[in-house]
Amino acid sequence: MAQGIARTYRCGVRCATWPELDADPALAFAAAHCSGAATGLLLVFAAAAADPHAIAAAIHAHFPGAPHIACSTAGEIGPNGYTENSIVVVALPAEGFHVSTLAIEDLSSIEFADIVRRVERLRVDHDARPPQGFEHAGAFALSFIDGLSRREELFISAIHRALDGMPVLGGSTGDDLAFERTWCVADGRVLIDAGVLALVRTKNLFSAFRHDNFEPTEVRLVVTDCDQEERKVRELNASPAAREYADCIGVDPAQLDSMSFASHPVVVKVGGEYYCRSIGHANPDGSLTFFCAVETGVVLTVSRSRHLVESAKAAFNSVVSEIGGADFVLGFDCALRRLDAENRQMKRELSDVYHEFGVIGFNTYGEQFGSMHLNQTFTGLAIGARTC
Repeated sequence: MAQGIARTYRCGVRCATWPELDADPALAFAAAHCSGAATGLLLVFAAAAADPHAIAAAIHAHFPGAPHIACSTAGEIGPNGYTENSIVVVALPAEGFHVSTLAIEDLSSIEFADIVRRVERLRVDHDARPPQGFEHAGAFALSFIDGLSRREELFISAIHRALDGMPVLGGSTGDDLAFERTWCVADGRVLIDAGVLALVRTKNLFSAFRHDNFEPTEVRLVVTDCDQEERKVRELNASPAAREYADCIGVDPAQLDSMSFASHPVVVKVGGEYYCRSIGHANPDGSLTFFCAVETGVVLTVSRSRHLVESAKAAFNSVVSEIGGADFVLGFDCALRRLDAENRQMKRELSDVYHEFGVIGFNTYGEQFGSMHLNQTFTGLAIGARTC
């Protein structure tokens, strides 16, 4: 018989993990753990094989009326670290978190200005009449975007424009590396080709942050021919892209695979900082398909890895110290980081670090931070003690 794992954090957040994909017992177990505390926002992260309609029904049955967002993943992170083929439930208590959500559908055809207008309207409504005690609370936003939409850059940049400096972070939905279909659930509905946004006022201290474990080398790759819409690079340095990249990392082009790309991402310099631009796969025609937007003329830099586990520890220690202690981190962790950890035989160690610092979340097809859509990055929200 399946047994769940539940944990309550000092900040009031409650989490439950169910080791099977049967939605009703998973949400029933979570509801029992959350009994007695009204839920301000319910987050559900589930392996892609879970039935999203069953999840929507179970949320309605066990958390009636609670604002909620559920999504498919490329792996889950529960109270004991990495898990898979599971359902992870996170409940932010209404006592400390006031939340409004917005689903934006038809991502494949929606215009930038339409997203900006809808998010601006949401913020006006959200800020108009905050509940008593939330008048001076801090605010952040969480984004969940269809990881196969190829519209993440449009979505996150529009949100950033509309929210005018509010911290924004999130992740792209996954489907266990099948790259066929991802889904979200919001307002009781199953959504495809959509993005979901949560605006959150909180009485708790918090810090939004990003972390990766790569640093640039001297090796440059200039995109000399690409299909921007398809995120497909045909040439690097005026040579077939897959061959040029393989030569730079010292492997046979025929041997390029997900592990190669996870271990040797490229980075791009924006505003004095480097951001990962990971490769999804090599194509039979010698081109490379990326997880992020690319365009002709962009200069990519081959990166090298810093210690995956030690760099994660340092990042978490820094952010926890920044807010005076925290035992909960909502985490959006790129699926390629998990693959890289497996390749380096560090997955168990990294999972233990997540357990130590109270990381709960999921493995993504891309991460959002501020106005940027990223790859091979961990974006997180550390939540500390109540301030009001």
